[in-house]
Amino acid sequence: MSKAIFRFYEELNEFLPKQRRKKDFQVDFKGRRSVKDMIEALGVPHTEIDLILVNGKSVDFAYVLQDGDRVSVYPVFESLNIENVTQLRKVPLRKTKFIADIHLGDIVKYMRALGFDVCFDPSLSTRKIIEISKQKSRIILTKSRQLLKFKEVTHAIFIHPGTTAEQIKRILDYLDIKDSLKPFSRCLCCNSVLKSVSKESIEERIPPKTKEFCDQYTYCKFCDKIYWKGTHFIKMNKAIDHILSD
Repeated sequence: MSKAIFRFYEELNEFLPKQRRKKDFQVDFKGRRSVKDMIEALGVPHTEIDLILVNGKSVDFAYVLQDGDRVSVYPVFESLNIENVTQLRKVPLRKTKFIADIHLGDIVKYMRALGFDVCFDPSLSTRKIIEISKQKSRIILTKSRQLLKFKEVTHAIFIHPGTTAEQIKRILDYLDIKDSLKPFSRCLCCNSVLKSVSKESIEERIPPKTKEFCDQYTYCKFCDKIYWKGTHFIKMNKAIDHILSD
């Protein structure tokens, strides 16, 4: 029986049982085991990882564990450039296009309100979500640990339990993308980019009371929806302020 010492850092510990968090622990194994297989057997999805050090040297997921190895596993680094250190990926994880699974409707609405490109279709199968992620370079947002274990998945974020605001804050911090915000620039229904439209061109579609206080409007040409700064906008804006507050 061979043995290896593992240590996981930062938020990766959330995937581990309490007795293994933030400390060295020994893992026994037989035969040839890749470091990726062993890490996922311990419950940590490979998509959450950006750096693996074995005995102080960076390795890729295919590395075969040896008896006595000391393995340090780190989450995605967004504030630190590790391009010349990590051997895991040729393509950086940091992207700003997403695809969300069926359980994330509330997150999708507010991510779109923040201006992020989020594909969401409740009818999509897990396989289709993965396919779109690869073809369109979209990061998968999911609550499914099983989805994260598919070998085809390379860019994904596991959404931990919490309020919608807490979950979105984690995504923004995780990817360091607060500077990419463009609030109320996308349609909340279909994800399309909104265009400014003159009041005169849509006057017949504006409620009478709205005409009195609002002169600025945006329009979605794909779902024919008009937006203005009414009561719904005020509520959404308050929710966004809460999400962005420290």
